[in-house]
This record gives sequence, structure tokens and C-alpha cells, in this order.
Amino acid sequence: MQIIEATPSDAVKIALLGRFTFTETFGHYFSDKTDLENYLEQTFNVPKLRNSLVKPNNVYWLAYSNELPVGYAKLKLNSPSQFIDAENVCQLQKIYVLKDFLSQKVGLGLQNELLKRAAKEADKIWLSVLKENERAIRFYLKNGFESIGDHDFQIGKEHFEFMAMAKSL
Repeated sequence: MQIIEATPSDAVKIALLGRFTFTETFGHYFSDKTDLENYLEQTFNVPKLRNSLVKPNNVYWLAYSNELPVGYAKLKLNSPSQFIDAENVCQLQKIYVLKDFLSQKVGLGLQNELLKRAAKEADKIWLSVLKENERAIRFYLKNGFESIGDHDFQIGKEHFEFMAMAKSL
């Protein structure tokens, strides 16, 4: 496995990975597939991701297995949370890995790279995880994150409940 910091030229890979991994992980929660398609188009369109990749507060990584892009991660620097009373905070916004590559510990590799960078920039890191995503919650608990609160998120007609988690760096 190889992990590299992404550049704006990687926007197409990230958009495609984002669409596939989000659908693999969360697609079954959508009763109206139009809501899913609209979300994918809004969130994982190439121009939007290219723009996100040039923002100084965003850092992305791509994971490769045998030269294939199989996952990515996003860290947002200087990202306060309503759940954390600290000034120097960043957010683990995404770790998405194609299902076929989860057993290769791609997520752990991406998280390790992300945490190394986060530790240089902040004292704490936080994230949001879907409460029903037990696999991800176990992963984060095992890696030192603790639950710090709950919040909701709406996509189309679907209402989602999230757990906020944090870790000191």
C-alpha cells in the first residue's frame, strides 16, 4: 500500500472514490435513490473537490494498492466543534475505503498519516460518525477516540443520527 498527499490533479480520483465508497457504505439507507444521486452529485463533483483541494485548511491523502486508488482521507485544519472547548482543533472529515480493500488496513494507514499531520497542527481532533456505522465506531474507539456528543444531519428525506468523537493529539 502506498499513501500520498493528494493535489488538485487528483480531484477526479477522489470524486470517483467518494461516490463509490459512500454508496457502498450508506446507499442502503436511502429510500429515495434520487436523494442519494443528488447528494453524490453535490458532494463528489470534480470542480467542487478541485476547489476543496486548493484550500489551505484542507489536506487530502490517497491510498493505492497495486497502483489502484482504493481510498482517501480528508483532514480539515482549524475546525472547531461545538463539543470541544479548545482553540487548536482539527477535524477528521473523511476516511473512505473501497469495501474490497478494507481487510488490507487501508483505513488505518490513512488515519495514521492524517493523525501525524494533525498532531503538528492541533491539540485535539474530532470527527462525526453515523451511529449505525458500528464498524467505524469500533475502529475509532480502538484508535483512542471517545464519544463527545450527538448531532443530526438531513440528506433529502432521510434523517441521520451521528456521534461526535474526539481524541487528544
